[in-house]
Amino acid sequence: MTAGYAAGALVLSACLALASYQLIRTTLLDERERTAVRAAYFNATIVHSGISGDQPDVLEVLRSLDTGSARQPVLRLDGRWYARGADSAVTDAIPAPLRKIVEGGRPAVQRIGSASGPAVVVGVPLTGGTAFYQVDSLAELDGTVRTVGAVLLAVALMTTAAGGGVGWYATRRVLRPLGEVTRAARDIAGGDLTARLDAASDPDLSSLTRSFNGMVDELSGRLERDRRFAADVAHELRSPLQTLAASASVLTRRRDTLDERSAAAASLVSVEIQRFQVLVNDLLELARSDQPAQREPVAVAELARHVCRSRRLPEDLVILVDGTPQRWHVDRKRFRQMLGNLLDNAVQHGGGPVAVRLGAEGDRCYLEVDDEGPGVPPADRDTVFGRFVRGRAATARGDSAGTGLGLALVAQHAAAHQGGAVILDRPGGGARFRVDLLGCAP
Repeated sequence: MTAGYAAGALVLSACLALASYQLIRTTLLDERERTAVRAAYFNATIVHSGISGDQPDVLEVLRSLDTGSARQPVLRLDGRWYARGADSAVTDAIPAPLRKIVEGGRPAVQRIGSASGPAVVVGVPLTGGTAFYQVDSLAELDGTVRTVGAVLLAVALMTTAAGGGVGWYATRRVLRPLGEVTRAARDIAGGDLTARLDAASDPDLSSLTRSFNGMVDELSGRLERDRRFAADVAHELRSPLQTLAASASVLTRRRDTLDERSAAAASLVSVEIQRFQVLVNDLLELARSDQPAQREPVAVAELARHVCRSRRLPEDLVILVDGTPQRWHVDRKRFRQMLGNLLDNAVQHGGGPVAVRLGAEGDRCYLEVDDEGPGVPPADRDTVFGRFVRGRAATARGDSAGTGLGLALVAQHAAAHQGGAVILDRPGGGARFRVDLLGCAP
């Protein structure tokens, strides 16, 4: 729109400037030519009177003319040229076709270009084959016309700039509501369900504002109901699970007094109850993950080493990339769970982690966890971050240790930091899980 406004203003101003220039130039030249003709006829009358007597002083007659410096009178008498100065350029500038017309007894006017600039030549026939010529310089008028052209060009450029400015303003005004909708949608996607459009900002879009805010209210209500349902279900399951876990613990401690089949059943029940507890805890975290991130300055390298120690992994797995700030503005609890889930995933499905890399690029920080497993097929990389989704490799191995919610929580926590999670190939084999967090660098 800005370019369109500027182009339209350029075409319009160029046409107006060109038309104005041609009109002003033609008017000034025609007026100057008429003035030159009147002056030439007046001076021709004086010259004719001055040379009518016997032995006239032609040069004195020419010098008596009040022509100023812009007009040069020339007289051709008895085949000779007479002028007030010795400069032959004046007579040479008179075109031969014009001389022929004047010597034929008819007056003539012609514009010429001479060494001193543009001029208009007026020829007036006198009696006895005598001809009077007057060369009227147009240099001053030419300068005026050039100045007018420069002014019109400047006006055209300013008009073009003004048109572009109007287009820019109109574009901003037209697209501003879309920008507000985009920002609100981005905030909502990042977990901020309190984002709304201001109904008073643009009365013309009040219908769109009401519809958008109504949609967000409905979406927020549904998400809140789903979150509360998942939290309530998980909470209600914790009490019987604790009872089952205590009972399973008693059976496990007395496994030696049971027969072989009963002991195996007790061990299986204990393992499944532990898995059920992990699933319930993940459901509770998933229900809370829709809330906005509570950011604070966090020493991420030390926190990453602490997470590694809690899982009995070596601290030297943590690598802080050169130039990366020590403290990031992140949600401490979410960051700890993201890294913990990625480490657990690497242990269970990737042959164990080999590196935990922390880096920053501009205002975007990233967390990378490398493993030495078989990697993740490209067909699965867009789906493994979904809820209750497990990779083909884990399914093929019959691995039932995972809940299918660990990587979904990673994606949710990354989205709460206006970021995302992706899977890449690690150089040398294995998978690289990368989490980008926006606005974390101080």
